Amino acid sequence: MASVIFHTYHQIKNTGGMKLFRSHKPDYADGQQSRDFIYVKDILEMLMFFINNRSAENGIYNFGTGKARTFNDLAASTFDALGLDHTIEYIDTPEDIRDTYQYFTEAKMQKLQEAGYQNVLWSLEDGIMDYVTHYLMKDRYI
Repeated sequence: MASVIFHTYHQIKNTGGMKLFRSHKPDYADGQQSRDFIYVKDILEMLMFFINNRSAENGIYNFGTGKARTFNDLAASTFDALGLDHTIEYIDTPEDIRDTYQYFTEAKMQKLQEAGYQNVLWSLEDGIMDYVTHYLMKDRYI
């Protein structure tokens, strides 16, 4: 699987726009479905923390930002990184996943913080700008 940014970038480059799922729940506007998007560079830093801190308690840890962001935010940041106007079309969520589609996911980060991890994470906007300009636009994929 490739990253959501990878797919977003290529859809925008190939079509000039981005298609996002329309909301089928009254509590959410179109494109306001949210995920805890995290940059792979932050994941690597978290892994290095555990490699370098053998005293951290063994167990299962969430790796995320602890802050859900919308697909609208993700698309807008990708358009901005490319210097393009935002052109978003909302399409129906496919029927076969509509009933189980998650509208909100966010990692609980307390356990990782209690283990001593305090690094500042990339913002969605800065992570997308870095990934698009240093890797995707240069056909160097991470």
